[in-house]
Amino acid sequence: MKLIIGLGNPGNKYASTRHNIGFMIIDYLAGVLDISVDRVRLKSLVGEGFKDGEKIILAKPQTYMNLSGEAVLDMVHWYKTDLQDILIIYDDMDLPLGKLRLRIKGGAGGHNGMKSIIYLIQSEDFPRLRIGLGRPENEHLENIDFVLGKFSEAEAKVMTATVKEAAEAVLAVIEKGAAQAMNEVNKL
Repeated sequence: MKLIIGLGNPGNKYASTRHNIGFMIIDYLAGVLDISVDRVRLKSLVGEGFKDGEKIILAKPQTYMNLSGEAVLDMVHWYKTDLQDILIIYDDMDLPLGKLRLRIKGGAGGHNGMKSIIYLIQSEDFPRLRIGLGRPENEHLENIDFVLGKFSEAEAKVMTATVKEAAEAVLAVIEKGAAQAMNEVNKL
């Protein structure tokens, strides 16, 4: 079983913001895998399906980004998931726009959603897929305003391709495991 969790904020207000790239990738994967992510469960929107005989759970925590750990902890306990069988997908301002970085463990890197998850599950040893947002061109723009802002038209074009590449990376994790997929994904 694989538990794939995309981070974001619930509600229409945040639907197309940079911080919701995790939700966007889950939505894209749901289409590819023909899984409806519409059940409210464990403080999340959840959908279940199968890929090559393996159970796949797609989830979008509804706790707001800074409390993502609450939903992730509930899911890990409910599904009795080994930490190596989860994958957290989230935005990262420290990576250039559209860049993917897959890791099998690591710190939060200043991301509040990841801080919440690491604190509550008491481990950094789980796979994660970071999606690059880059830094704001306007150096006076606060980080929170940047991540809660919408993509520009040019950025949206890049991110459309990035969402597809990220979905392919997730499928590689499902099929080959995070360690093997990491070598392929990080070469891109």
